[in-house]
Amino acid sequence: MSYVIDRRLNGKNKSTVNRQRFLRRYKSHIKKAVEDAVGRRSITDIEHGESISIPNRDIDEPIFHHGKGGRQTQVHPGNREFASGDRIARPEGGGGGQGGSQAGNSGEGMDEFVFQITQDEFLDFMFEDLALPNLVKRQLTGSDTFKPVRAGISQQGNPSRINIVRSMRAAQARRIALGGGSRKRLREARAELEQLRLDHPDDLGGIQRLQEEISALRNRIERIPFLDTFDLRYNLIVKQPTPSSKAVMFCLMDVSGSMTQATKDLAKRFYILLYLFLRRNYERIDVVFIRHHTSAKEVDEEEFFYSRETGGTIVSSALRLMQQIIEERYAPGEWNLYCAQASDGDNWNDDSPICRDLLVRQIMPAMQYYCYVEITPREHQTLWHEYEAVAEHFADSFAQQQIVDAGDIYPVFRKLFQKRMAT
Repeated sequence: MSYVIDRRLNGKNKSTVNRQRFLRRYKSHIKKAVEDAVGRRSITDIEHGESISIPNRDIDEPIFHHGKGGRQTQVHPGNREFASGDRIARPEGGGGGQGGSQAGNSGEGMDEFVFQITQDEFLDFMFEDLALPNLVKRQLTGSDTFKPVRAGISQQGNPSRINIVRSMRAAQARRIALGGGSRKRLREARAELEQLRLDHPDDLGGIQRLQEEISALRNRIERIPFLDTFDLRYNLIVKQPTPSSKAVMFCLMDVSGSMTQATKDLAKRFYILLYLFLRRNYERIDVVFIRHHTSAKEVDEEEFFYSRETGGTIVSSALRLMQQIIEERYAPGEWNLYCAQASDGDNWNDDSPICRDLLVRQIMPAMQYYCYVEITPREHQTLWHEYEAVAEHFADSFAQQQIVDAGDIYPVFRKLFQKRMAT
């Protein structure tokens, strides 16, 4: 049995394989730290790496050791304070490296183990098990979408794709084919020589003739090359066209006067998470940014996140603009349509029923998924209640959640885009 030890190093001279094993082992600690980091970070710092702390008790290595052996009898005295299943409170104080205890002249312990995860690792844990719901295959997006696939073995190819096993097998077959007859005759000549030496040791002429034949056969066999260019075999890789999912995400953000600066910051945090998720997980997806107050306008990424324009509130203006863009640029038969709407729920009272009718009759039948996020610590507004009627008609493709503070953003985001089991 042979063992293969992978000692490849990454750029910082750390074993890549060992690091991946370490990240898998402490996955629960890292995911909790990532969730906490998303809630406390600023908007511009949301995608950077993070320092992860692991309690010292959780990094102990398990070991095998010999038990006492034999049969042992132990008597455990009972008590009046605890019963089976009770939880015992953790003792206070104690030098565990946690901080916050009073100064003293005794006691010792160990600090928590702290290590740094990179930006890519941070984003991997942040968006793990997330996906756009109901994404289906549509038309091919173009001839430039290919994936390399194995297509057998070829006698010509790139040296980096040489198949060593198949090449050595071909070389061995060639050597057997070219030298098989000579090896057979060599074995026969050696046997004849041994027999001649035993039966007729005085026949020097016959012995010399066989020795010359054996020498010629050896030279002929040795002239057969161990490996020839004819033997080389290469892995054949071909580019196979793959259907790509054409998808577009509409981001509708309320920037009316009822949206305070704190509420707008929470909405921007949500959309930055969404934008990072789309950019990291999907190569070909369009993102359409729409800001609205009394009127709606399609804007670019810079204006969507940093413009200070404000006004009244008519949510239906954003829905109508989205519907117009869909008709002009994104045919529902070819595109997967998604929408994420963020608002404080405050809307002109006569406009909320209009929003419901637009969604139920015109927009939702073409949508793969629509999510509405209401950012408010108050009771739900009329828009939320009208959207509940939409959810009754489209339970599989419509979702709504409430965000109160920054700590709710990441859990809500995961609820909205949690990967679903195929049905």
